[in-house]
Amino acid sequence: MYKKIVLDNGVRVLLERMSSLKSVALGVWATVGSRYENKGEEGLSHFIEHMMFKGTRHRTASQISNEIDALGGEMNAFTTHETTAFYVKVLDQQASSALDLLADLFHHSRFSSQDIVKEKQVVLEEIRTVQDDPEDFVHELHAKDTLGSHPLGKPILGSPRSMRQMTRKDLLQYVAKHYRPEKTILSVAGNFSTSKFLDEINRQFGQWKAKTLSGSGDNSRRWEWPEKAHLRQSIHYKPLEQVHVCVGFKGLPVGHPDRYAIHVLNTILGGGVSSRLFQEIREKRGLAYTIYSHLTGFFDGGLLTVYAATRPAEVEKVVKQICAEAKKLATRPVTSKELERTKTQLKGNLMLGLEGTYGRMNKLAKDELYQGRHVTLQEMVKAIDRITPDQLCDMSKKLFDLNDFVVTALGAISKKHVPKLGISV
Repeated sequence: MYKKIVLDNGVRVLLERMSSLKSVALGVWATVGSRYENKGEEGLSHFIEHMMFKGTRHRTASQISNEIDALGGEMNAFTTHETTAFYVKVLDQQASSALDLLADLFHHSRFSSQDIVKEKQVVLEEIRTVQDDPEDFVHELHAKDTLGSHPLGKPILGSPRSMRQMTRKDLLQYVAKHYRPEKTILSVAGNFSTSKFLDEINRQFGQWKAKTLSGSGDNSRRWEWPEKAHLRQSIHYKPLEQVHVCVGFKGLPVGHPDRYAIHVLNTILGGGVSSRLFQEIREKRGLAYTIYSHLTGFFDGGLLTVYAATRPAEVEKVVKQICAEAKKLATRPVTSKELERTKTQLKGNLMLGLEGTYGRMNKLAKDELYQGRHVTLQEMVKAIDRITPDQLCDMSKKLFDLNDFVVTALGAISKKHVPKLGISV
């Protein structure tokens, strides 16, 4: 049973009771991420996420850790381009204690100068970890190549320079500007008494008032795919055994009416071991061990990206084969058999992902963020079932423009190899 309540201060509360379970997942979502960072603020959203766990007016960092372990639960957080979320999953009888802990982190974090200095070193190591992982790093480079100077193209973690320049004043100003009731969603899924838990939520979040600030609204710049069609290719040299490649095409915003169709299209292209890219590039040709495609969606745009890792001598073949498979989808409608198999795969993944409280809590918040309403599982299944081969073919023609895509390569590949990436299929 789903219920939405808006508290008097603007906090949106989303509840889904799952009485057959013995757990509850709670998430507090702030509608702020790296795309809202101005120049000089790069990495602030993510750093604040880290600092929320470093102590409050009522709990030290070690007490926070000990308390969640004592509850027998798990607690974590994540930052995306457009959101920052803090969540807890516990047994149902511990839900009130978990809510109290989340509220304390959200309202009373200290952001002490001493902890800021220490945590900067932690995040700097996190940045180095990404740079040492070629698969992660090529995606970061690809985002910059594709999204350019827009904040969406900058690393969520920030840069070593931005981290070192960050001050406590910067954190406090950013929190005051973006951590506000009207920009907050509290999402809860699991076994709980709706009326009783609503009283708890109102007590913990209903009295929260934020100062009136100028410029506290949405300061994000709209992003659009560049109008001028051209192939953009970028080579980043690093002495590695393999070359890690991202091939990026246009995608769709998260809330687009055709969002289910692009998920089906992505699954057919590179969404599993039966996908066309996996079968053609790995199984048939042996050109790569890892090959897959994935979607990245924003409020106002999106990307469909293919990733592969291969030998330097095979980069050209891999990129051309990726483009060949994209072209096939744009010129030859998929068979009914392949489409039905993909629909079954996608619906199965969807249903399995929503069996637990965390998956439901996550979906509740994202539905509210990107759709402005609750989308039922039945509605999603019906939308997937309505997709046709012609619909996918038409979408492929719009997205897979072989005169307008981005290739990013990371590895032992020099500029002399760049002409080899010219596409002709």
